[in-house]
Amino acid sequence: METDRQFRDRTEAGEQLAESLREREIDADIALAIPRGGLPLGRAVADALDVPLDIVVAKKIGAPGNPEFAIGAVASDGSVWQNEPAFRGTGGDEEYFEQQREEEAANARQKAERYRGDRAEPVLTDETVVVVDDGVATGSTVRACLKKLQGSDADRIVLAVPVGPPDTIDELEEETDEVVCLETPRDFRGVGQFYANFGQVSDEEAMAYLDR
Repeated sequence: METDRQFRDRTEAGEQLAESLREREIDADIALAIPRGGLPLGRAVADALDVPLDIVVAKKIGAPGNPEFAIGAVASDGSVWQNEPAFRGTGGDEEYFEQQREEEAANARQKAERYRGDRAEPVLTDETVVVVDDGVATGSTVRACLKKLQGSDADRIVLAVPVGPPDTIDELEEETDEVVCLETPRDFRGVGQFYANFGQVSDEEAMAYLDR
């Protein structure tokens, strides 16, 4: 059975997210988008809520011989989330994981620095932070970003995504103060399934959303 498209594009999804955040009376201080796909939504959320937009960056840690299969993820400050069942099932060892963690953390830092340019990383102490992405599947990258933010002294961390599978959303609710997710379909096969237009966002386009 073909699934109805819920969102025209990422900007429309961001606008719907912002409306849901307003309905829940979430008094955000800042929106943090996960590049690249999260930035069109983050821009729409930040504009609608009249808050600054910045980024939180993480990179997936791929399995030995299969880099597309995530066994974890690491944020720009080294905060790491390990998918233990997946990690055990790949035959990888801790030395491999630690080496990949260091490499991908460096890649995440470089990406954050490239996106921010000469802007300083925002101070989140006592802030209500809304983390925005275009959707979650396993949620590995989001989990690493949340690990980073949990050490930031933020007062409240809210995850806002348009779509994700019910089990992943349930797990993420345990790692945040609140999750705003518009759709939790049981026939979830991939985030792009729920967008009419889900083209790749280039770094240049993503940075343009941040610079507005």
